[in-house]
Amino acid sequence: MCDTLVAAGSVTADGSVLFAKNSDREPNEAHELVILPHARHSPGSAVRCTYIEIPQADETFAVLLAKPFWIWGAEMGANEHGVVIGNEAVFSKIPAEKKPGLIGMDFLRLALERGATARAALEVITSLLETYGQSGNCGFTHPFYYHNSYIIADPSEAWVLETVGRQWVAEKVVGLRTISNVLTIGEHWDLASAGLVDTAVRRGWCKDRDTFHFARCYSDMLYSRLGEGHSRQCRTTDLLSARRGGLVAEDLMSFLRDHGADASPDWTPTPNLLGADVCMHASFGPVRANQSVGSMVSSLTPAVQTHWMTGTSAPCTSIFKPAWLDSGLPETGLSPKSEFDEASVWWRHEQLHRAVLQDYASRLNLYQAERDALEADFVRSEQEMRGQSASERAAFTARCFTRADAAEAEWLNRVRRAPVKIKMPVLYRTAWKKFDKQAKLT
Repeated sequence: MCDTLVAAGSVTADGSVLFAKNSDREPNEAHELVILPHARHSPGSAVRCTYIEIPQADETFAVLLAKPFWIWGAEMGANEHGVVIGNEAVFSKIPAEKKPGLIGMDFLRLALERGATARAALEVITSLLETYGQSGNCGFTHPFYYHNSYIIADPSEAWVLETVGRQWVAEKVVGLRTISNVLTIGEHWDLASAGLVDTAVRRGWCKDRDTFHFARCYSDMLYSRLGEGHSRQCRTTDLLSARRGGLVAEDLMSFLRDHGADASPDWTPTPNLLGADVCMHASFGPVRANQSVGSMVSSLTPAVQTHWMTGTSAPCTSIFKPAWLDSGLPETGLSPKSEFDEASVWWRHEQLHRAVLQDYASRLNLYQAERDALEADFVRSEQEMRGQSASERAAFTARCFTRADAAEAEWLNRVRRAPVKIKMPVLYRTAWKKFDKQAKLT
């Protein structure tokens, strides 16, 4: 489960295109940040994706990826030309294929490596989709098969691309747009695969083109409802709409931390076995099996593209840090795996995150104001750094990561000293005890 948002320059405060995504995966499915350089490849060479090899492009662009550690592709990322992409799992009446093939995250990385504009990246995905289809397990410890939708943006425009098998449909974004784990395109679109309508007519989902509605014809309603994709997509749309014309990157950071319109200061993720918010928290059972394991907000202009990354789970407990493609990422320790490792920044933060979960409202309140102040300082300083050299910006990014890591270490000690004032529900406590045991996190 995930949520992706985009706002065109016509509705933002400074004319930049704003993009944001939460990546929701299993609680121990560690998330990592990597930058891969621009490269040229020998004619006839191949690239190994998560499951299969395909022909390599002659040239691949530098990319910043935010990805599950075990997958070749990524859930979100950016390239050196300012293209950003986020993907969503979507569910259809047409079953997702299970044989090893290209999965949604592979398409995302391939599009970033090969597409110099949002439209070109879209065409990379649709061309590969029509050639290879999409198939393969996307789950970490539990098999999970699905189709994919995407928001693809650059400093000039943005697109929504929704796919089912080898069929696809695309809509150019006007103003603002969000997607979640449901199909959203209806009777109107800008681009589509050749057999899109004919397939629906042949299967009896509509009578003809006049009665065709992509989401209504192709959606599997059971999975779509269980994931509450419609309600989350409505919520993110409302959040963007309320700030139309004045949107800034900090707004989108806030939206990724959203726990719903009714969330009060004493909100806690513990009570329910059902339900899913934009900032997602795992619990007991198959419906709440995921949490937000990483978050990204990008501000895109032709001159500069700044990417705000948590590199850690649960944006409500995390700090967004700035990065640029040309200045790289700082050293963040070992690449994380599924078990706790103090050398990994993702797992160091996970100690804080899981300590906060033991008494969420009370413990988050111990450092939330400091987190917001530190992040606001990063945002103010980032404005001043935009015109500086790559080496100066690299040093600034490194300082932000170091300051965030040090602050989280201090907050962890503070949180652990605080008494737990609530008793977690049995099933919630059971779920997190199991997650901790699997991660060897005590």
